[in-house]
Amino acid sequence: MRRVFKTRSFSRWMRKTELTDSALCVAVVEMSEGLIDADLGGGVVKKRVGLAGRGKRGGARTLIATNKGSRWFFVYGFEKSDRANVTDDELEALKEIATELLARTGQQLNEAVNDGALQEICHDHKE
Repeated sequence: MRRVFKTRSFSRWMRKTELTDSALCVAVVEMSEGLIDADLGGGVVKKRVGLAGRGKRGGARTLIATNKGSRWFFVYGFEKSDRANVTDDELEALKEIATELLARTGQQLNEAVNDGALQEICHDHKE
């Protein structure tokens, strides 16, 4: 079963954008089919997601912690107009977060959803 989450900090950033949960779910489907903009290593990938009226080119950049199969965690986002990319130090921190998130058991993920640390935004029964 594929499960897709966003972190509390990603959710806060997302409120300042026109990005929707459904757009994130579509992005995960695309990434599952190999449409990843960049594999940054350490379980972190980059994906452009279109914003209303601007498309992907002028839209948001999202960084996702993933095993490229059953687990996808939106952990960081920025608009292209705000910055070009993340720094090396930020990427290292994101890789550490990815390692921690991807090591969690299903029960630990459910507990994180219950306490609000993660929000599950879509899931399906595809492996």
